[in-house]
Amino acid sequence: MGRIDLTDPTRPVWVYPYTQVSFRFTGTSLSVTVVNHWNYGDTKLGVVIDGVQTAVRIPSGFIGANDMPNSSTSEGTDAAPATAVEADDAAQADVAADTSGTAPTYGPVTVTLADRLPDIEHEVTLFKRQDGMHYLEVLDYRLDAGATILPPATPEPTRRIEVFGDSVSCGERNEASLYVGRLDPAADLSGYSNAWYSYAAITARNLGAQLHDTSQGGISLLDGIGWFAGPDYVGQESAWDCIQYNPALGESKPWDFSRYTPHVVVVAIGQNDAHPDDFMASDYDGERARHWRTRYVDFLKSLHARYPKAVIVCLTTVLQHDPAWDRAIDEAVRAFNAAPDAPVSAAYGKFAESDAPVADGTTNDEIGAVRDAATPAVAHHFLFTRNGSATPGHPRVAEHEEMARELTAFIESLGEGVWQD
Repeated sequence: MGRIDLTDPTRPVWVYPYTQVSFRFTGTSLSVTVVNHWNYGDTKLGVVIDGVQTAVRIPSGFIGANDMPNSSTSEGTDAAPATAVEADDAAQADVAADTSGTAPTYGPVTVTLADRLPDIEHEVTLFKRQDGMHYLEVLDYRLDAGATILPPATPEPTRRIEVFGDSVSCGERNEASLYVGRLDPAADLSGYSNAWYSYAAITARNLGAQLHDTSQGGISLLDGIGWFAGPDYVGQESAWDCIQYNPALGESKPWDFSRYTPHVVVVAIGQNDAHPDDFMASDYDGERARHWRTRYVDFLKSLHARYPKAVIVCLTTVLQHDPAWDRAIDEAVRAFNAAPDAPVSAAYGKFAESDAPVADGTTNDEIGAVRDAATPAVAHHFLFTRNGSATPGHPRVAEHEEMARELTAFIESLGEGVWQD
């Protein structure tokens, strides 16, 4: 489950948080061999065996010069971040710099997921805890001699959700439980990031739905601002239609939208766009703010073109931010709902083209006929009870659970019809 790069089906590459695989196995041990394409941070793999969750650290497997990192712990930065929300993202430019002009080379590493288990049948879910700070190329699973791998006991849900978000949607730093409602400490807390306990994943499980968590820490709506992949920042503008998108880890690759069509799309973007300056708060009617709102509408139209039957829910989170951003989103949602099939002001996406195919293979030139016959997609602007005011630092698990309860209730209020194909 998740956007998985299957260019080589024998070596699937996991990119986004909450990407996962589930299966049963027999025997007393389980390990996995991976290539950990590492950019920054303390990378860990999430494992749920027989209902018990653990985290296993993944070495980078870096092969190269002695002055390059050979573990998955970033050196961080001594400089104070401009905002608390993306403290570790501010360190990316230092940690991820690639002076050679080519992506680093990594070799395979074998990670023990469990050993000394009872010699019975077990069920496991292996999942990516973190975002595109690393890509995980899965080579093989290793069991006891004579042990077997079996299909999961429970089939994948038929309900489908996709979330386009930033670090909060990834569950970044959420396991730092002593810092509920507080600023992030000046330390690398990437190892405390766990997508399983993000509001996005909790909401999906509450609703019995699959989830593609197409989110990245530090990302913005627009290229050139935000916190991700500085100094030439990458926004959803150059990531949302990609399966690989981190410039430090190689060239971008387009995503095949025919592989997954969500019933509900959550757009949780706007927090990081206030960096390096909060133009929406300081000059709401200025050119930059108006351009941002126009591009937000373009994003919604692009999503609608790909997923013409999906319900779109637009939000920010409980992380502190100026309410001007929520006002801007509300205005953009109303503009989109007034003319969801109107042309975009400019193509939105790394691989966007005017005749790009939508999920069912229909071109944009033909989409009008499809939309006339289908139930119109509607975008909603949703606000949490403590929207933009609960915490100056990344939300922790308790705050993610709070957001998930409210978002679950809102999606349920839309009725069973939203889950119809």
